Amino acid sequence: MGDTSGTTQSVDIVVVGGGAMGSAAAWQLARRGVDVVLLERFAAGHTNGASHGASRIFRLSYPDPVHIALAREARELWRELEQLTGEHLLTVTGGADHGDHPSLSELASGLAVAGVAHHWLAPREAAERWPGIRFDTRVLFHPDSGRLHADRSVAAMQAAAAKSGAAVRHSTPVTSIEVLGEDAVLVHTDAGGYRARRVVAAVNAWAGKLLGRLAPLPPLRVTQEQPAHFAARDTEDGWPSFGHRFAAETVYGGIYGLATPGEGIKVGFHGVGPEVDPDHRDRTPEPGQLAALRDYARRWLPGVDADVFTPISCTYTTTPDANFVLDRHGPVVVATGFSGHGFKFTPAIGRVLADLALDGPRPDRRFGFAR
Repeated sequence: MGDTSGTTQSVDIVVVGGGAMGSAAAWQLARRGVDVVLLERFAAGHTNGASHGASRIFRLSYPDPVHIALAREARELWRELEQLTGEHLLTVTGGADHGDHPSLSELASGLAVAGVAHHWLAPREAAERWPGIRFDTRVLFHPDSGRLHADRSVAAMQAAAAKSGAAVRHSTPVTSIEVLGEDAVLVHTDAGGYRARRVVAAVNAWAGKLLGRLAPLPPLRVTQEQPAHFAARDTEDGWPSFGHRFAAETVYGGIYGLATPGEGIKVGFHGVGPEVDPDHRDRTPEPGQLAALRDYARRWLPGVDADVFTPISCTYTTTPDANFVLDRHGPVVVATGFSGHGFKFTPAIGRVLADLALDGPRPDRRFGFAR
């Protein structure tokens, strides 16, 4: 690492937040030869944020070319990370979206324009292929979708960053960030300070608390999301990642699911949890939502036992338009607002953050502060 002087150390760039996005940024910066330190508030493998657990959906299935291009880039980087670390991170299972919501037709059109493999299945054909799911509409199948192992992914990115020279420090809370100039910041921790040219703050649910006076953040809503692992009646093998949306308003909203090997079938509502302070949440499922989730499993997932389940707790940090915040204000690069669909893009977002920190190209304007 850089030179030290008393309790203040000098580095080129400090990354604050050792979840998925911060770890990806540290990896992408370190591989470019940048002197970087990654500071994570909690111990390795913690469950306080949005990057823990064994399963996240990977998909190229977006209706717009910007997200599709970012997902394609991420897929290549996931495979590269696997080669670098020897870890298996991305499993291709195929993905199935169903329901009578018009967004499915828009999704299919976007995939066609971008040249992403997909085709429609009749309900009976889909039910024969995936008997654990009940279908009452045609099904949009995208074969390149799958799942990522979240815990292993974060650890792999930190290992790759360290291998390229980054200092990775857990249990090191950042208490404040002091902007000294366009190219100078002082990052304060309980154990001392870090003087740097830039700081990448990838703290997601804590962005408002740490960065509220340092960058023009859009409104951020932090919620406690409450999916669950349901026991598979037969086997977890063969399940696709899946999404289900209804045209009419229901108590269910949007539903997603996928297999988590060894833990069951993960099923959850998308972005409907109660608003919380990330430092003060009890992780207890809201009874009404848990009852609705079990009711959904009972009606639509004959392949699971709705009475045998393990609740999960995580946070969403959501922007009004569900687009991420990836931008820089002075020397402060911000990554937040991943709105429950960011994990699949992680290594590509790390590249975007490295570009922002090093005065490289900016991403699509939809990810900026002014949107």
